[in-house]
Amino acid sequence: MPVASPRPPARPGLLRRRIASFGHAFRGVGVALRSELHLQFHAVASAAVLGLGLYFGLTATEWALVALAVAGVWAAELFNTAIETLTNLVSPEYHPLAGKTKDVAAAGVLLAAFGALAVGALVFGPKIWAIWGR
Repeated sequence: MPVASPRPPARPGLLRRRIASFGHAFRGVGVALRSELHLQFHAVASAAVLGLGLYFGLTATEWALVALAVAGVWAAELFNTAIETLTNLVSPEYHPLAGKTKDVAAAGVLLAAFGALAVGALVFGPKIWAIWGR
């Protein structure tokens, strides 16, 4: 009768490494917040949007749209920061391709910000208009 092979032991510290990866990610957000002026602006804008959302009592769908827009801008800004940092590392002197890389990464942030602005106008616009349009 064949003997069942024992299950291989779990890698020690797997859960600890998973938890540590969250710490690395939060540290990355903190580093970017301290060093990137644009991300600081997005943090202030995010707080303002949160306050407006609470003030106007957004629906669950509206909160979802706003949260996705805010998260999209933050993610784009963090990717842009990572790309710019890596580009500076591998190409400390000016190179046209390095410049193109940075420009394209910045364009991603711009598009995400325009999308968030559109979401904000659609979600908050009618609510603000109802107050000021009286």
